[in-house]
Amino acid sequence: MAKSKKIVTKTLFHVLIILFGLVMIYPVLWMIFGSFKNNREILNNSMQLLPNIWRPENYSTGWKGFGEITFSTFFANSFFVTAIATLACTISSALIAYALARVKFKGRKFWFVCMISTLMLPSQVVMIPQYIIFQKLNLVNTYVPLILPFFFGQAFFIYMMMQFIAGLPKELDEAAIIDGCSKYTIFTRIIFPLISPALITTVIIQFYWKWDDFLGPLIYLSRPEKYTASLAIKMFADASSTTDYGAMFAMSTLSLVPVFLIFLFFNRYLMEGISTTGMKD
Repeated sequence: MAKSKKIVTKTLFHVLIILFGLVMIYPVLWMIFGSFKNNREILNNSMQLLPNIWRPENYSTGWKGFGEITFSTFFANSFFVTAIATLACTISSALIAYALARVKFKGRKFWFVCMISTLMLPSQVVMIPQYIIFQKLNLVNTYVPLILPFFFGQAFFIYMMMQFIAGLPKELDEAAIIDGCSKYTIFTRIIFPLISPALITTVIIQFYWKWDDFLGPLIYLSRPEKYTASLAIKMFADASSTTDYGAMFAMSTLSLVPVFLIFLFFNRYLMEGISTTGMKD
């Protein structure tokens, strides 16, 4: 009886998890299947998942873009901005985290408090001052405002890496100092390789955040040839004419592919980075 009850409970648990998972993933599936529908099916049969007639031409229509600019340009722009911003954020956050976690210097606690305080600061607070600064530097309508801030680290990732570094034995640093290593050598040859799970976690999350960013390009970019994919997809919605929702969903589906591949290939490292952050021996 006890074994049968355990099997029933386990079965019900898995059924509930599957149902909950379907509810969570249904909007994504609706968008993917919507990329094969026309506007009438999308608007009139909003709850129907499968299209009556499959229209793969939505992808070729969407790929043509607008204004003689294809989506290959928009995706290339997104890859350029996202790759540089992600790389800069990962390296700079690691350097700052190492300095705050391992290097003793005057005012370290003060700068740590300042860094943590930025986590509680809404991005809307700095949006206008930041725009004014870049405008006075004549950097609006360039990729600099979308990339430059990430060369100085991000508080969330800095704190995460600090917790990871705190779990590494300090004896490693002391042994390296005895061997004549400087702080820079300790970071590059010891700390940096050992925090690889945290680094990969940062890459995945930052890549997703930056690739999905819509507000930044909307504020700083005005030339269509510089648009990122997230901003270009919005251009399908035209208030003065008929919006091609099928092509919009097709390009939205394609924009999910890079994020999905990144998560698929590095999922193991992501789980490892999250599960081991803050653990101490």
